[in-house]
Amino acid sequence: MMPTEILMPALSPTMEEGTLAKWLVKEGQTVKSGDLLAEIETDKATMEFEAVDEGVIGKLLVAEGTAGVKVNTPIALMAGEGEKSGVAVQPGAVAAPVVAAMPVVGPVSAPTPAAVAAKGGKRLFSSPLARRIAAGKGLDLSAVKGSGPHGRIVKADVDGAVPTAPVAAAVAAVAAPPAPAKPALATGATADQVARFYEGRDYEVITLDGMRKIIAARLTEAKQTIPHFYLRRDVQLDALLTFREALNKQLAARGVKLSVNDFLIKACALALQAVPNANCVWAGDRIFKMKSSDVAVAVAIEGGLFTPVLRDAQQKSLSALSAEMKDLATRAKTRKLAPQEYQGGSFAISNLGMFGIDNFDAVINPPHGSILAVGAGVKKPVVAADGTIKVATVMSMTLSVDHRVIDGALGAEFLKAIVENLENPMGMLA
Repeated sequence: MMPTEILMPALSPTMEEGTLAKWLVKEGQTVKSGDLLAEIETDKATMEFEAVDEGVIGKLLVAEGTAGVKVNTPIALMAGEGEKSGVAVQPGAVAAPVVAAMPVVGPVSAPTPAAVAAKGGKRLFSSPLARRIAAGKGLDLSAVKGSGPHGRIVKADVDGAVPTAPVAAAVAAVAAPPAPAKPALATGATADQVARFYEGRDYEVITLDGMRKIIAARLTEAKQTIPHFYLRRDVQLDALLTFREALNKQLAARGVKLSVNDFLIKACALALQAVPNANCVWAGDRIFKMKSSDVAVAVAIEGGLFTPVLRDAQQKSLSALSAEMKDLATRAKTRKLAPQEYQGGSFAISNLGMFGIDNFDAVINPPHGSILAVGAGVKKPVVAADGTIKVATVMSMTLSVDHRVIDGALGAEFLKAIVENLENPMGMLA
């Protein structure tokens, strides 16, 4: 009986390759469905993944610490019942292709698990190739008898099978959705071409890790495909700073200390509710208008950044938002966020004010409809309502907008709502 391949799983929608950080099993070890097999470092985090089948670990094909392992590459072989460990694929033989592992947390975009549910709840095991052939023929796998290990359905089983009429008709009636496009690295001169410009000069070559590759791909895609436009407003922070100081005195006994960023998150969440047509994302050939205010906040980490999402932010108190943001930021810096914690949202905030940046233009994180770039609060002379000159703490904000989703007047209305919330902070508690 041929051994079963355990393939490198896709632990996030953008993952193309990963690092096999640590094996949690040894050759000869018996495992069952749900047992942890290894730790995988993705472009965003280190995650564990587990077996979906039972058997004996026959051979570990990829050593610990190996980087750049492509998704769907065999990383181990699992011996079937009665087989011994140390199995290897003989020349001319092919191991039964099957994804025998699944991530513990987070959504998986590919590959499809080998075990699927049939009618009546019975589990079916099939190879990816057999599933593709069956899907193309409109074949009901529950009607096919498998000849592979443990009754697994393989290519030979589906090649000669005849699809049932109802299933064939259903497949013909419903077109399969297109596969999501994989991000590509930014195009341009090759490393060898660039190196020629610097012959004789000393430099260090820094290899791109998974996170930096994804950042390069997504931002290149964003600037090339999203029609950005920019709206700028100044906001006077004095009322907010005074209100924040009073609140923090009252909350000190509870160990809560609110930041300006907490007020920003709340102000943007409420503005998305006040201007619901701005709470949208671009979905290729349509727009999704979101109901809740799921606000993403950029968090800088070594070598890149995360944008953890605070979901239903319009419903949460300032202290709850503050606690959640601190937790997400702490785990982001140690790359311990699950994919569902940094994916989604319709809008993002990027705050560089703490670094002394007065203003800047942020790049939209697709599929978001907009992103708010926030600068530092600076003392400036301003003209008061009565015509007198006074000193105020002024913060510059720039809203980068996807013109496919939000037009100029709508973007201006959205930014105006954010400013009004910040300049009248007590209203955010009403």
